Amino acid sequence: MSERTSSSKGRYREAVEGVSSGRRKFLKATTIAGGAALALGAGEKLGAPFIRTAKAATTTWRIQTSWPGGEGLNVFKAWCASIVEKTGGELAMQPFGAKDVVGDFQLFDAVKNGVLDAMNPFTLYWAGRMPAAVFLSSYPLGMRNPHEWDVFYYGLGGLEKARALFAKEGLYYVGPIHHGPNIIHSKVPIRSIEDFRDRKMRLPGGMVAEVFQAAGAKTTLLPGSEIFPALDKGTIDVADYVGPAVNYDLGFHQVTKYISMGPPGFMSLYQPVDLMDLTVGMDAWNALSPQMKQFVEMEVHVYSDMHHAAIQKADQEAWKKFDEAGTIVTRLSESDVQKFTELAVPRWFAWANKDKAAAELFKIQLDYMMSGSLGYVTPDQIKGQKLDL
Repeated sequence: MSERTSSSKGRYREAVEGVSSGRRKFLKATTIAGGAALALGAGEKLGAPFIRTAKAATTTWRIQTSWPGGEGLNVFKAWCASIVEKTGGELAMQPFGAKDVVGDFQLFDAVKNGVLDAMNPFTLYWAGRMPAAVFLSSYPLGMRNPHEWDVFYYGLGGLEKARALFAKEGLYYVGPIHHGPNIIHSKVPIRSIEDFRDRKMRLPGGMVAEVFQAAGAKTTLLPGSEIFPALDKGTIDVADYVGPAVNYDLGFHQVTKYISMGPPGFMSLYQPVDLMDLTVGMDAWNALSPQMKQFVEMEVHVYSDMHHAAIQKADQEAWKKFDEAGTIVTRLSESDVQKFTELAVPRWFAWANKDKAAAELFKIQLDYMMSGSLGYVTPDQIKGQKLDL
């Protein structure tokens, strides 16, 4: 288990023990180790500290995820099922998969208007209505590892800014949820940036789509549940989606022959840490007690670690399945990284300058990427660019 996961679980234990009162008692601290069961498989019972409540009525949240199937959906449903026990019956989550209640791109309004109580979407989906959402999930050649995003959210003020942004829409952004890098499936081999030219390509929109458009691709926006039929019918011939485990379960190997990634150690140049989140309608959130609110916040932080680990574990098995299916993996070169960077940097600033909130988020990330801690960005790379704060 990683130090990051252990640290998160330690913070979780301290937080929930700190809000104990005569009304709420927690199990022994050792039960938190049971949360690791999620990383072992969605079908196993999830253990974690729970809050015992004497006579509290159960509040049930209707919550829909963007996962259309596969390991992502399994892990999500297992986590939702664990909540009622962890809270001693005070809070329950009724899970729905992608499109079970509304379409992926209708989730925001469904939660805002009370059709659903909460959502577990890919945060980038809201870039069209909130430009700052581009900087709440990874973007081309930006921060590259999960722990860097944790530093942004939990150490550099990103979480507070995200919550303020969503609060204006009547929503409470609980926290980010990691799953892993995205990969590209294609009917034709993609061995260089030039091979994207004129390809009909599914992408999540926003800055990601613009970078590939600059590379010559003809992009379209589709939810995950519509990718397989679009590939099957030939509506598109290249598709980005999440990682190997989920994509195999969705059958992408049946309608494509190739997987394209970055150089070794850099699976995805355009979304190396695709983030989801848990966002709750403000009325549903405010109906919780202060203690339960803190429990949910810390539970989401732990779930992010467990969710990420479970999907990475499943990915290792999925690579073998793709190999057996005859899928061919191709990789871009270091020179392609440089070319993508040249396309991406101007779009970083273009999106950051769409509004003040976007500029503020990006400034935090840019300073971090230029610092001695990371060094991903040099002054020469951003020469001539201006950030309107």
